[in-house]
Amino acid sequence: MLPEKLREDFPALSRLRNGKPPVYLDSACMSLKPKQVIQAINEYYENYPACGGRGRSQHWFAREVKEATEKARERVAGFINASPEEIVWTKNTTEAINLVARSFKLEWDDVVLTSDREHNSNLVPWLELEKSRGIRHEVVPSREDATFDLEKFKDMLSPKVKLVSVVHVSNLDGYALPVEEIIEIAHDYGAKVLLDAAQSVPHRSVDVRRLDVDFLAFSVHKMLGPSLGVLYGKEEELRELSPFIVGGDTVSDSYYNRAVFLPPPHRFEAGLQNYAAQIGSAAAVEYLSRVGMRRIEEHERALTEYLSKKLAAIEEVRFVGVTEAKLRSGIVSFRLERRGRSLVAPSDVAELLDRHYNIMLRAGDHCLHAWFNARGIGASGSVRASLYLYNTRKECDLLVEGVERIVEMEG
Repeated sequence: MLPEKLREDFPALSRLRNGKPPVYLDSACMSLKPKQVIQAINEYYENYPACGGRGRSQHWFAREVKEATEKARERVAGFINASPEEIVWTKNTTEAINLVARSFKLEWDDVVLTSDREHNSNLVPWLELEKSRGIRHEVVPSREDATFDLEKFKDMLSPKVKLVSVVHVSNLDGYALPVEEIIEIAHDYGAKVLLDAAQSVPHRSVDVRRLDVDFLAFSVHKMLGPSLGVLYGKEEELRELSPFIVGGDTVSDSYYNRAVFLPPPHRFEAGLQNYAAQIGSAAAVEYLSRVGMRRIEEHERALTEYLSKKLAAIEEVRFVGVTEAKLRSGIVSFRLERRGRSLVAPSDVAELLDRHYNIMLRAGDHCLHAWFNARGIGASGSVRASLYLYNTRKECDLLVEGVERIVEMEG
């Protein structure tokens, strides 16, 4: 387990309400920020709050911004074993996926394959392309135990499949898809692969070279950093993408009848950038690297198994998604049911835990409407506790105590 002393780096954990500290179990949505990241962001605003960009303005502040943001791109690239030229700054994972969806060469009747557990960010863009461009979006159904069905995936592949776009680690239950096999099989059929890595890059070591993945999207705000997204693309694949949002800083020259676009990644980064967030992202990956991604993953797995075992002892708890704890990491989703019927709505569970125990977690469909609708659960969804490096067994015990109390209240 990671030392509890690192919690001192997170100012939000020192706050008190009713004399008690927060129990933050919502990191799958957004992580807390350590003081090192906050300081890096503040340094930009306090010391050189100017434009960076690729223009010819070379004053003192501008040079400092350019140096800091270029360093940030290098640091983030190194974190996933990419080159800086393969890193595109975006607003978030959603925008990164949309960039690929709108720019990848897909024609009428081409097929995009996804899993059945995709976040709306990796579902809705393909539904829109079905309407606007006539592509076909097909979904690989999970096995009965909610794990990915590799055999079914193989059966659905054909030369018509141009892109496989799947989540790496699910925000539903922390289950990791067998992406190494998925990528290898897809490439055998000539299909490219895009990974939604919003829940993997913050929690485990991800090496894009080893994976041989074509595109990978993730969010810095889920990995101790500010609100910012990243799209990784193999250099040769980024060159094949057409610009998505265009304008200032995407071109090297323009005339009244044409524009000359910059090479990737800059052709995809239109307008004034979020320089403070980029600088903060460097501090975030430096912090994670110092702690060690292997240690973080082991810490989360231990907590996941510990919390799952304690919750499983409560008769009314029903785990959502993959139920086997060793197949999940960092996320525990559940519902409270008795005799096949909902005992307490997930939203009420979350509200009671917040009010009486300062426990902050998420309730609802977690942007996985399609998954819940296909199983007849609907918008009530589940209670989701998501863990990170700053969480402890004591906090897990408090969550279990709160759930037990809610069940007792319902008789």
